[in-house]
Amino acid sequence: MPRWTDFDTFVAEVERARRDGDRQTLVDELLVERREWPWIQENKATFIFNSLGARKNVSLNLDTIKADPPFAPLKQLEGTTLWHLTRTFAEDDLLDYLLAVDDPMTPLSQESDILARVVKYWRVDPANPLKMSSGQQDVSVLRMGNARPYLDWTALSNVPRGKVDELSFDSEQLGFKGRTLWVYTPPGYEGSGLAYPLLILQDGQWATGPLQVPAIADALIKHKRLAPMVIAMVQSGNQNQRLFEYTSNDQHYNSILSEVLPILQSKYRIDSSHMGIGGVANGAVAAAHAALKNPAVFSSLIIISPPLGRGQDEDLLSKYASRFEQAPVLPNRIFQSVGRYEGKARFLRPGEALRDILEPRVGDGYSFQETGSGHGLVAFRSILPEALAWAFPAG
Repeated sequence: MPRWTDFDTFVAEVERARRDGDRQTLVDELLVERREWPWIQENKATFIFNSLGARKNVSLNLDTIKADPPFAPLKQLEGTTLWHLTRTFAEDDLLDYLLAVDDPMTPLSQESDILARVVKYWRVDPANPLKMSSGQQDVSVLRMGNARPYLDWTALSNVPRGKVDELSFDSEQLGFKGRTLWVYTPPGYEGSGLAYPLLILQDGQWATGPLQVPAIADALIKHKRLAPMVIAMVQSGNQNQRLFEYTSNDQHYNSILSEVLPILQSKYRIDSSHMGIGGVANGAVAAAHAALKNPAVFSSLIIISPPLGRGQDEDLLSKYASRFEQAPVLPNRIFQSVGRYEGKARFLRPGEALRDILEPRVGDGYSFQETGSGHGLVAFRSILPEALAWAFPAG
């Protein structure tokens, strides 16, 4: 039986202790009893930081905090090494966060070198085993009780694994050489002799890395949620190249159609009657542009958190609602999602407006999901299993 049923009861007992040594003993006992944090109870989550050295401040760094910097301070429990903070969340929230330790607490809008500040003061939560590693910045993950599952899909045992090939390709349309095209083939592909559905995903370095698309596909195929399929994941360029290539760019569409597809059709057994395209963020915009230009080729579409409203390139992005509304033909199956904590003018409201257009037009072939998340890889990974299973259902 746990000694403490909630964090408030623990704090009350510590505050009744008169000596610092007794207080610290209680903290040590709590950390032995409860090894994984945050402590989640219904709609509340308690974060801790145990510091053996002196600290000026410790804060929770969370994008949903509307402040500059977006911090909520932890309080040190008097006479102990423990800092703590309890906050209220929606019960389906799935959010990434960091802890800021001894941060200068000055506004980020005035920061001359944000990267150096992040590296020096911001860190993952050492008490929380749930995190995402992106290769650039690791983040901790808060998963409330009713949130979507957040798994390390690569660690699942007893799941037959498909194969991922790495191809190098050049693009005359977009003027680059030597980008990587990762191609997933499902378990049993080699000896089947069958033609398979095809999904083309943007941002292949994310799809094969932190988003774990091949491992997700393996698990969904095993449990007959996803049709066995080929997934091509196309590497994007740097951020400036990515925005240029993905924003309503006919050259990108032409590259997919005249450069990427021929490679895939020459090397893999593709069912040309069952192909789809998808992406996250600006990659979702590129996917939508391609599907709108040629729904005869792309019969399935995945658009996760596309920026369709106010901000950079809004003159082009704001036209997507009318493009979907006026298109004579749409893909047969469309999956769309948006996070409730994404920017309202950039993501949430335009996403809801697009939903109102697509629901009556696509009918049973359309799925819209609002996640309890912000804009980031944690949110994208949590929704991808639903997106894949909807766009290419087994059977």
